[in-house]
Amino acid sequence: MAQIRVMVCGVGGRMGRTVVEAVMGAEDMELVGGVDPAYGGQLLADLVTGAPETSVAERVQVGIDAWGPEVMVDFTRPEAVLDNLSVALAAGVACVVGTTGFSPEKLNEVGAMCEHSGSPALIAPNFSIGANLMMAFAAEAAARMDYAAIIESHHENKLDAPSGTAMATAQRMREARGEDFEAQATEHFGLEGVRGGSLGGISIHAIRMAGVVANQRVVFGGPGETLSIEHITTGRECFMPGVLLAIREVRGLDGLVYGLEQLLLTT
Repeated sequence: MAQIRVMVCGVGGRMGRTVVEAVMGAEDMELVGGVDPAYGGQLLADLVTGAPETSVAERVQVGIDAWGPEVMVDFTRPEAVLDNLSVALAAGVACVVGTTGFSPEKLNEVGAMCEHSGSPALIAPNFSIGANLMMAFAAEAAARMDYAAIIESHHENKLDAPSGTAMATAQRMREARGEDFEAQATEHFGLEGVRGGSLGGISIHAIRMAGVVANQRVVFGGPGETLSIEHITTGRECFMPGVLLAIREVRGLDGLVYGLEQLLLTT
């Protein structure tokens, strides 16, 4: 069986390097190169031990022209990802995206790119199997409890808040419930923003600090009881089974698919 030719965009970041290592360890994949403007011209092997002795490309188009990838994995920044996708999809390269910060408008834009180019893409707010189970369990509980809150915490370098996982969780909970959750109004605030944001009656709180990778707790409240569903990440390797699954399946998708659960339901 031919190996899947994979290019990783954002190889200088912590997630990008972890993806590089995971792809190198997969027998059915070949790491053909990496893209990162901050490390352009540097050997990929200098960033990740055992990686190919090839120069990191500064731009997606340069990497595609040089290596001819079948799949591009993007873990970059919200302000860069749309340009990366437009180039890759137009070149017929299927895309797996872990970069967060997608608004509904941006998702529609990527969907239009996929439709125009005929190239598929999968965007997932979280590639962890456990995190996707947490979201599924939260959606199942949503119809049976009246109050809900989400507390998510991430490392200090995460640029968007709340996380894509928190937003996706809240949206799935609200959809499963069919109506807004109960929300107690606060009349007097001693500190602005202390109640967090709100979606469908669900209060959402975001924490950014060193020592954290990516954690989330969903808390439900009812008469005389609370229910907590918590997912704790101790290392970025937890995202890799989902990333590898997406790389294997993305070329067979039709257009844009949002959420890893779409693959988990069919594989």
